[in-house]
Amino acid sequence: MRTIGLIGGMSWESSAEYYRLINQQVRDRLGPLRSATLLMYSVDFGPVEQAQHAGRWDDAAVILVDAARRLEAGGAECVVLCTNTMHLVAEQIQAAVSVPFLHIADPAGHAAVEAGALTVGLLGTAFTMEQDFLKNRLAAHGLQVLVPDQAERQAVHRIIYEELCVGVISEASRRVYQQVIESLAARGAQAIILGCTEISLLIKPGHSELPLLDTTELHARAAVAFALGD
Repeated sequence: MRTIGLIGGMSWESSAEYYRLINQQVRDRLGPLRSATLLMYSVDFGPVEQAQHAGRWDDAAVILVDAARRLEAGGAECVVLCTNTMHLVAEQIQAAVSVPFLHIADPAGHAAVEAGALTVGLLGTAFTMEQDFLKNRLAAHGLQVLVPDQAERQAVHRIIYEELCVGVISEASRRVYQQVIESLAARGAQAIILGCTEISLLIKPGHSELPLLDTTELHARAAVAFALGD
């Protein structure tokens, strides 16, 4: 089994999901007492979040590049960045290490194509929905990517940072997300990409009229496939 390197902490709520999902999938594949060989470097989210909202992406990249190098030095054989938003600096992280960087958008793109959902709605932070770093990567898989309107984007973003990142799960916020999903469906979305690793804490398959492509679960699955040599 190859060793997975996780850059976590953004937020630790979703990083804990990565740890659980990866180990569950290894157990399902290899047997009841098996678990993943992995390392996690969990950063302090505070300085990263401040850099995000100030537009200081290079400062945030320095923190994550350091984490990736520490993981490689510790024996990690791949790097998994446990957040969608910070894939904005994915190229800097990959350039800093010699081991593979497993991009979060690729398993989501593959899953959408396999499901025949070539028009997808994308939910995430405002950075993810409004900038091109994730949308272009998904488009490279042949997908048309729709995002909510401005007011909906603001609501989705606020709920992520003010609630989900601090472990708050609200039925009222779930209804907001459901309304956004309905709007995307009306515009032609065939599936919804949960493009923030916290969203699956709030929205489960039974809460959506459209199929959900959970980047957290799919990214974890890709990490397990790498570890087991699939």
